[in-house]
Amino acid sequence: QVQVAESGGGLVQAGGSLRLSCAASGRAFNHYNYNMGWFRQAPGKEREFVAGMSSGSSYTYYVTSVKGRFTISRDNAKNMVYLQMNSLKPEDTALYYCNAVASLVPHASPRFDWGQGTQVTVSS
Repeated sequence: QVQVAESGGGLVQAGGSLRLSCAASGRAFNHYNYNMGWFRQAPGKEREFVAGMSSGSSYTYYVTSVKGRFTISRDNAKNMVYLQMNSLKPEDTALYYCNAVASLVPHASPRFDWGQGTQVTVSS
């Protein structure tokens, strides 16, 4: 069984930055074999796929609203995925989750159970 754990969220003013981290663990998990990505869900809204990176780091996906502001990266040797978030806006406020995904497409589906997520709150 694979578990994912997100961290790095917090409260930040508009225009600020945060770096989220995701650690995956489990005897059956090999980071080199999975596309990984970040999702977010704001109160009253559907969960959306925000950013993703292919297993070899050669391809990335970003939802239009975060392009140019967010950067996804990964360190497969450490089983870690990161999301650098710059120029944060109040509309970025949400609970952020990471997961493996089969395809880097707008409605990507998670491959593992959800973790607890990490809360990002951006004040105006």
